[in-house]
Amino acid sequence: MARQGDRILIRVHRTRNDERPEASVIKILARGTERIAGFFVRDKTGGHVVPEDIRFPFTVSVDIGKFPDLRDGEVIIVKIDESDESYRNVRGEILEVLGPADNIDVQMRLVIEKFRLPHVFSEQTEEETAALTAEIAPEHGREDLRDILHVTIDGETAKDFDDAVAVIKTKNGYRLYVSIADVSHFVPTGSAIDHDAYERGTSIYFPGRVIPMLPEKLSNNLCSLMPDQDRLALTAILSFDRQGTLKDKRLVRSIIRSRQRFTYTTVRKILVDQDKETRNTYKPFLTPLKWAGELAKALRQKRRDRGALGFTLPEADIELEEDGRIKAIRRAEHNFAHQVIEEFMLAANEAVAATFTEQQRKSLYRIHELPDPDKVEEFSIFAKTLGLQLPKVENSPHWFARVLDLCSGSPKEYIVNNLLLRTMQQARYSPDNAGHFGLAATDYTHFTSPIRRYPDLMVHREVCRMINLQHDGETSHRKHFALKEAGDYLSTRERIAISAEREITDRLKLIFMEKHIGETFDAVISGVTDTLLFVELLQLFVNGAVAVEDIEGEHFFHDPRHHRLTGELSRKVYQIGNLVRVILIDVDRSRKRISFKLASDKEEIQG
Repeated sequence: MARQGDRILIRVHRTRNDERPEASVIKILARGTERIAGFFVRDKTGGHVVPEDIRFPFTVSVDIGKFPDLRDGEVIIVKIDESDESYRNVRGEILEVLGPADNIDVQMRLVIEKFRLPHVFSEQTEEETAALTAEIAPEHGREDLRDILHVTIDGETAKDFDDAVAVIKTKNGYRLYVSIADVSHFVPTGSAIDHDAYERGTSIYFPGRVIPMLPEKLSNNLCSLMPDQDRLALTAILSFDRQGTLKDKRLVRSIIRSRQRFTYTTVRKILVDQDKETRNTYKPFLTPLKWAGELAKALRQKRRDRGALGFTLPEADIELEEDGRIKAIRRAEHNFAHQVIEEFMLAANEAVAATFTEQQRKSLYRIHELPDPDKVEEFSIFAKTLGLQLPKVENSPHWFARVLDLCSGSPKEYIVNNLLLRTMQQARYSPDNAGHFGLAATDYTHFTSPIRRYPDLMVHREVCRMINLQHDGETSHRKHFALKEAGDYLSTRERIAISAEREITDRLKLIFMEKHIGETFDAVISGVTDTLLFVELLQLFVNGAVAVEDIEGEHFFHDPRHHRLTGELSRKVYQIGNLVRVILIDVDRSRKRISFKLASDKEEIQG
């Protein structure tokens, strides 16, 4: 029996009128997986497992002799007996009991199994990590920047601090230090740690949890720029005039000492709220933070002037109880302190990429190619149905930025941002510098997060070779091929990580919403078909649908060209981008569906 994920050999028999071929399976070439996660159900013979992934249309019979206390509904992992050729009911062996399905750690394991995420470090990696020494001292060729007033600015729950910054006001402008943990010093190419890091490609962040790219001793200790600790770094020293124009750049291997760990909230209180108590607490840092705010504003304006896009897509912040259950879902805060760090990281990434280009160094760029012109034209036609008076269509960052400005602050902002984003190509890693469309940048790479992104580690190694005037010994053609292969693989790992992070968030939202059936929510219509109105809750960022047949009172006509429904008698219109009030009526976890009905007209949002 062929299963989801198997590699198979098929024989095509014919092609139907709709151009879809019909075929039969000749041979299973390789199994996709022999492990399946699912829900235990006790029966007369002992028990069976219903796969959590509905793409596996069978149950697995299991012997519960070693697990007599298993309860119905608990999540377990089974190994399939490959000798069993039956179709609907195969045999398997229980490998692990995970526990109740509403716990985040159980959901995390389900996502790990679904995406086959590497999450256990090899024995060799553990041995290499244990042998690493915490002793850090200045060395030849490494600049001592411990007298520079570096600080870190991160979220409240951050544990790995891979970037520290410092800003000094100069006669003509500002000098920015962006110091990034020197992971390459601790992770030699070809080591077991390096192998495991490359296999993962990136750290994966779940609410309150993480699957790290590097062992904790590195990510949370030796390579974490903790306050009052000497740490090895690579530093981009960038000089700007007062308008944010880059005048000089220098990359150095360094040793630094962060003087303070700030959170985004604390910096917001200092720079934006002007909170007296907070400012009194951090008096030595007030002036450098003021300079940092000034420089960030100049850099941000510079980017906007050249057409860099500023999408405003709010994200959900899921707060957990101590036992791993969901406490609340709220809008993630994004304040000026976030923007300060974003601008400084973007500046460092561009400076490193520009240096590679100028010195003709072979490395990975972070590229974002032009959108598909047909998709842009399609979006333009759609936008007009929303009443947006768009400028003449151009496939340029400036045109996209203008569209975003037109809908900023309106009820249609969320929909336009989402749909415009869909016209874009995916950013990826490549040795061929095609520029970055979204940032309106000719040169861009990822340099600032080597603790959690493997491409950044590769870039660090190239920076070190460049500083030491070295090459890695490979021919230009061979290195280009190796970089292309790595770029393709790491781009794929990144997309898998994003999918896994979205999956766990969606799962937790389903669990959370089960407790709110019958409640009313504000929502925006995000899509329209002849049978469904798709909606997104404004405060919880939860997606769901309203069945058109459940809209009481009359028949509705579907206008696909204008993405709307119109009432036959009342002429009432439900169009994409409209705000409505909805009542939660059902949550179906197995199909990952959330169903709503429209609240009465009196309860609807006006706008």
